Amino acid sequence: MLEEIEDRGGPRQALLDIKGLKKHFPVSGGMLGKKQVVRAVDGVDFGVAKGETLGIVGESGCGKSTTARLLMHLIAPDAGSIVYDGTPIGRDLSLRELRRRMQMVFQDSYASLNPRLTIEDSIAFGPKVHGVPDAKARELARDLLGRVGLKPETFANRYPHELSGGQRQRVNIARALALKPRIVILDEAVSALDKSVEAQVLNLLIDLKRDFGLTYIFISHDLNVVRYVSDRVLVMYLGEVVEIGPVDEMWTNPRHPYTAALLASMPTLDPDRRTTQAPLAGDPPNPIDPPPGCRFHTRCPHAEPVCASTRPSLADAAPNHAVACLMHAANSGHSKAGTMLEAS
Repeated sequence: MLEEIEDRGGPRQALLDIKGLKKHFPVSGGMLGKKQVVRAVDGVDFGVAKGETLGIVGESGCGKSTTARLLMHLIAPDAGSIVYDGTPIGRDLSLRELRRRMQMVFQDSYASLNPRLTIEDSIAFGPKVHGVPDAKARELARDLLGRVGLKPETFANRYPHELSGGQRQRVNIARALALKPRIVILDEAVSALDKSVEAQVLNLLIDLKRDFGLTYIFISHDLNVVRYVSDRVLVMYLGEVVEIGPVDEMWTNPRHPYTAALLASMPTLDPDRRTTQAPLAGDPPNPIDPPPGCRFHTRCPHAEPVCASTRPSLADAAPNHAVACLMHAANSGHSKAGTMLEAS
């Protein structure tokens, strides 16, 4: 059987430490043959603590899923470093070993499974690649099926097309756990499920996190789901991190105008809290040619001329709470900088 992965740095050392992560995709059709790139991820910094669930939110196209694929090295970063438990990925930690320590569950539960393999074979495949004997790998697969709420005697020999969407996603979760990883990235893993099944899968993920001592990166467009499962939340806008902090504080006191707009857009059944005006107008700018300075200034209700010329950096606005906004930066030149810092 696979051995447990050692905790090298102790509980205080971040499980993942990401610095300056970039990914630019070249596009054709520039004027006069000029090369152009889509700045999908453009200098992202954050850490993931051991045992936490970090939620990542933002509009479509902000770079959430690209960031996840960069962490898994499904696509190669253009720049930046990823350190796993104190060990740099690439130089001291091979991709084969990384993918044993870090697994990913995707949105499309059917496309994630090989239609020619039975459920048991799909789950057992990874361990067998890593040297686990066939009988032991199948035993592990059946045990994990039970752990995710699927009776092995009923589901082990079925094929993906014979399962519902919720059942297939449970299989994908079991397959992700088969290599005994320490961190699981969930990229819109419940967004394709109906609400009753979604709630069951979310509760399953919470139970598995406790039972296996897992760390999650949970990517979703559903802010209610993110609040339910996350310890901290990271907000992305146009390839950059604009705010990161504890989930309850983010919901009660968002520091960045974009975060406040996202939260204001959440639907509610309370007639006294229904939104009468759109919290955010317009579409995000073109990621090929993002605005100078703060990338949100073209849509921000608090924008001033300084916002178009000065790019804010991610800095602490409160303990364990960082924001990239000139209103929260000392001596930034924004008229509200002093009042915002005092309020913090």
